[in-house]
Amino acid sequence: MMTASNAPVRQSSVRAHNLALVLQTVANSADPISRASVAGATGLTRATVSALVDDLIAGALLGEVDPAPRSGAGRPAAGLRPSADGPAGLGLEINVDYRAACVVDLTGTVRHHLVEAGDQRAPGSLDGLTRLAARALRLAGAEGLTVAGAALAVPGLVSAGGVVRVAPNLGWQDVTVGSQLHGLPLIVDNEANLAALSELGTGDLPPSFVYISGEIGIGAGIVLNGALYRGVRGWSGEIGHIPIDSSGPLCRCGARGCLEQYAGQEAMLGAAGVTSVESLAGADLTVAGTALGTAIATVVNLLDVDTVVLGGIYAPLLPGLHDAIGAEIARRVLTAGWSPVRLRAATLGPDAAVRGAAGAVLRGVLDDPAAYLAR
Repeated sequence: MMTASNAPVRQSSVRAHNLALVLQTVANSADPISRASVAGATGLTRATVSALVDDLIAGALLGEVDPAPRSGAGRPAAGLRPSADGPAGLGLEINVDYRAACVVDLTGTVRHHLVEAGDQRAPGSLDGLTRLAARALRLAGAEGLTVAGAALAVPGLVSAGGVVRVAPNLGWQDVTVGSQLHGLPLIVDNEANLAALSELGTGDLPPSFVYISGEIGIGAGIVLNGALYRGVRGWSGEIGHIPIDSSGPLCRCGARGCLEQYAGQEAMLGAAGVTSVESLAGADLTVAGTALGTAIATVVNLLDVDTVVLGGIYAPLLPGLHDAIGAEIARRVLTAGWSPVRLRAATLGPDAAVRGAAGAVLRGVLDDPAAYLAR
């Protein structure tokens, strides 16, 4: 028997819930939606929806568009859509050989995208990232956008308080990034996790899949039933350190024969004898594809997912990797004979992580617009 709580529900909590409900209903609508339709979809009264919409418009979270002309009696209702001139998310990414920033508005439009190439293993890499963030903020401010927060994608294990426990390819150990940047709240998360959520947001994937990010390091974001699976401590997805050959090359993590030593960017460039990722498009990628297929088969056997999304440098290289990956999946996945595994290139390509970081900020606004309006 359930016992009712004696704690009263605060009116402010009800309003916060309803603000989020209305904002998300509009954001999830493929076309501009009327106030009456929002009321019908949410179960709220028209008067309540109208008052909430007025607050969301005043806070530049929603905008109105002119209704399409129609014949017949009655005045057509104005449509509602997320505002392109209100809050924006600042996405940041640091990887071994580049850093990036992007500003994304509430409609999902990328307003600015900045990339700086260079070795981020050098001292002062975080200072460079801070300067890049300031540059992106200036560009956003010049357009009148209000940046609601920032999120940083890193190729490593992240714990509470913005502490990167280890990022082997950056040479980081217990590096505190912090929870504030230029006065904005800062989220720090694994780059593959953020990329997976970004791909999920495209609406073109099943509710369960594994996203694999190929750079100098290799990471995975695991999405199960529409939600990111982080593991008990939030450190899931380290597919780059699945062992391929226990007597293989020494990895930066200290072990031997990790997947990264066969299918990471540096390993692929070295095996092909080329110096640029673009040159890999015409190279023999059998070794990398075989190793990657072995690791993917392990993940599929464990998690029972039927879709694998390849991002980072793997997205443009998938035509050259596909056959070798597919051969290992067919050989090693127990259910491959009657339940084939689909390999797909990431829709967002190498920008998935930094866009996912910006998206993490915007999800916070959509989940709690009352908190944003209060700030």
